[in-house]
Amino acid sequence: MEERTTEGDRVVGEGYERLGAKKLSLIDVLSQSVGFMGPVFSAAFIIPLIIGVNAAARGAGTSAPLAVLLAAIGVFALGWIVAKYARRIHAAGSLYDYVSNGLGHTVGAATGWLYYAGTIILTIGLGVLIGGYIHDNLWPGLFNGDLAPGPIWMWDGILTVGLFAVLYFGVKISTRVQLTLALVSVVVVLIFFITVIADLGGDNDIAKAFDPSPSPGGFSGILFGVLYGVLIFVGFETAANLAEETAEPKRSIPRAVLGAVVIVSIFYLIASYAEVAGFGFDLSVITSPEVAGAPLFALGAPGSPSGSELWLKVLLVVVFFDMLAVYVGAAVASTRGTFAMARDRRLPGALATVSSRYGTPTGAIVLLIALQIVLIIVAEGNDSLLVLAPGLPHYFSIFVWCSTFGGFALLVVYFLMSVGSLRGLSGSEGFGGIVIAAILGILISGAAIFGSFYKVTSPTLIAPWAAVIWFALGLLYMAAVKGRQPASEALGDLRSGAGL
Repeated sequence: MEERTTEGDRVVGEGYERLGAKKLSLIDVLSQSVGFMGPVFSAAFIIPLIIGVNAAARGAGTSAPLAVLLAAIGVFALGWIVAKYARRIHAAGSLYDYVSNGLGHTVGAATGWLYYAGTIILTIGLGVLIGGYIHDNLWPGLFNGDLAPGPIWMWDGILTVGLFAVLYFGVKISTRVQLTLALVSVVVVLIFFITVIADLGGDNDIAKAFDPSPSPGGFSGILFGVLYGVLIFVGFETAANLAEETAEPKRSIPRAVLGAVVIVSIFYLIASYAEVAGFGFDLSVITSPEVAGAPLFALGAPGSPSGSELWLKVLLVVVFFDMLAVYVGAAVASTRGTFAMARDRRLPGALATVSSRYGTPTGAIVLLIALQIVLIIVAEGNDSLLVLAPGLPHYFSIFVWCSTFGGFALLVVYFLMSVGSLRGLSGSEGFGGIVIAAILGILISGAAIFGSFYKVTSPTLIAPWAAVIWFALGLLYMAAVKGRQPASEALGDLRSGAGL
């Protein structure tokens, strides 16, 4: 019989480190998935990739909403697999444990090695981007250049200190910060998009947005848009990282994962429609240099039918809010996953250290903050480290590389989880539906992996190859470092019976 003692918010049992008490609600874990996805950030900067503003110069064109819909269907299938696993396994390792369940502990551990490296690199890359965004966009936009914004490294430092505080002083603070930031930004931008659509009046043509024929290349262009469409959903599964801190994980985590996909899909459909219809379904305008980088801001700028100086400032602020929500969400997922792998001794045990007062993974938090500081120093010390295009800010090039690595890493994990689910969930109720979901998951993630290489040039191309090499190293490392029995198997409260 397992014995446990309580120290503040932490529970300790049989030598396995434990996170804080199970206090999180459905709203908290839903906030984690939505916050990580960053719907407003994606609407501002990633939907153009779906349209065709990308390295391959191919996409869905003005039929982008159709590509978003198809991507949403594929991601919902992935979410179905996560939800089925989440009913069985309630550990902080989430996808690391899921893949282990289906493909064995060595492959599963190597998958966790890749997955959490991806989320960590996404986090610290975003930290550098936000500092640059404040310096170059938010501050000048709000104060019209009348006040000096200060150096970028100062904003990077402030963000890092703030992130540490949010992570350290309790997970409920983290989730509520995400909830506030994401809710405000999504509501404001949704109101703006509805205003844009309403101002079009008789020029609205919803059928055209879902017709594949206007897409450059026809249906092949739609499919290419789908490859990028998957990226706007990356992080949908991260509610599962909070399972062992959730009051009713078996009920709340599946609902949070699937609910997040549905809610964000609706937002993306409205956003993608507004961003093509708002420019009169004219692809030449959408892909012009004045619009292509950030159509959201172009729609809100003075001179646009629905834009104004006030709307532009509001949009600059809410995009900043959403970027912060993604920053916190990615950090929460990263620290919980690092903790879980260290607790299983697949990583050094020091990374599994937990605060006795707050129940937060201090070892993993310190690692993340240290890596953030290193990247800030590197970015400031060498402004030619990564140059993706002449005139592009260095911090943006760093973010693009980091997000490419992180996004690709997560896509590989989705693919392996889908493959492994055919074995790992074989005893589950409704296995026929799981088979269909697995096939869709394999197709959508496999196609997106292909899109990460197709016509992508260096140095961006180095990112997916670096992830492949990192995964190969992880396989070798995990074959040698066996660790101990995973907490998801050793601790009874982190696992439910099969077939549920």
